[in-house]
Amino acid sequence: QVQLVESGGGLVQPGGSLRLSCAASGSIGSIYTMGWYRQAPGKQRELVAVITGRGITTYADSVKGRFTISRDIAKDTVYLQMNSLQPEDTAVYYCNTNSAKGTYWGQGTQVTVSS
Repeated sequence: QVQLVESGGGLVQPGGSLRLSCAASGSIGSIYTMGWYRQAPGKQRELVAVITGRGITTYADSVKGRFTISRDIAKDTVYLQMNSLQPEDTAVYYCNTNSAKGTYWGQGTQVTVSS
């Protein structure tokens, strides 16, 4: 059974930082991409950042220059370093992976940016 386990969410003040982690386990097969999406209340889920096996990254315009995605291939783990957080970054953040065996999602981790 494939599992994506996320950690690192929480409450942070505007301008602060958080680091999210997502570890994949189980018979997931060859992983093509790992990434992060987020969903704020009343809004659709949106792409935040994604990284390929070759390290090619894509970011949403709203997070460019503030967020950094990275990946530990040996550990099947993806990270999202979030700096200069703003209230509009408040959302549930979901880990996603696309592999030879399918597309998988984590359970989500809440990120709240508030003073």
